[in-house]
Amino acid sequence: MFLLPVFFIAAGVLFSASPAHAMHISEGILPAGWAALWSVAALPFLAWGVWKVKLEARENIELKPLLGVTAAAVFIISCMPVPVPTAGTCSHPCGTAISAILLGPAMSILTAAAALLIQAMFMAHGGLTTWGANIMSMGVAGSLAGYTVFKLLRRSGAGLGASAFAAGVIADWGTYAATAFELASSISGTDPVLPLFAKIAAAFVPTQLPLGILEGFMTAGMVKMLANRRPDILVRFGMIAPKEVAI
Repeated sequence: MFLLPVFFIAAGVLFSASPAHAMHISEGILPAGWAALWSVAALPFLAWGVWKVKLEARENIELKPLLGVTAAAVFIISCMPVPVPTAGTCSHPCGTAISAILLGPAMSILTAAAALLIQAMFMAHGGLTTWGANIMSMGVAGSLAGYTVFKLLRRSGAGLGASAFAAGVIADWGTYAATAFELASSISGTDPVLPLFAKIAAAFVPTQLPLGILEGFMTAGMVKMLANRRPDILVRFGMIAPKEVAI
């Protein structure tokens, strides 16, 4: 099972002494109707991820172990809280850029969903009622943003490291833009959504601006390390062309 590494890491985090921080969108923040709406919206993306795993696993026996390692990486990276006093929550890097680059957006969404579910169940990070909303922001928005930026830059001739750096930055910032939108649209009531969205997004800027840049460097470093040590993985999943292996 590709989720097994995540469970082992979750157990290790659980048994380590550390203060709890509210991360992602916490339980009870969203009205029930909006929580249900985001959960329903996430279902097609989860189905897409499951379908993609089944399809790719027929041709690649290394896929499921790589899924497990990637899900574990997303779990660890997104468990690094940075308090945001002005928003009453925490910022954190997400890790979805590296999973989207390696696996594509569909399977990246699935790995993010697995990490978010375990965090919600055992660590009070996020929540079960807000699981769908957190999937939509970190999994869907983050993965699609990072993957799209990486692909566009690569096709335009940008280098592997620069493309991965930009993907990490945009995936991180895209996640928090989506989170701000979810919060604003869900709790604005009869007030205009845009002003509240701007306020929530601005509250994340002091921490998320540098964190996004840090995640860019982290993503670029991980991709370059793979390119140097295991370029066959990047070739197999279409991230680099075979002719680039010797570069």
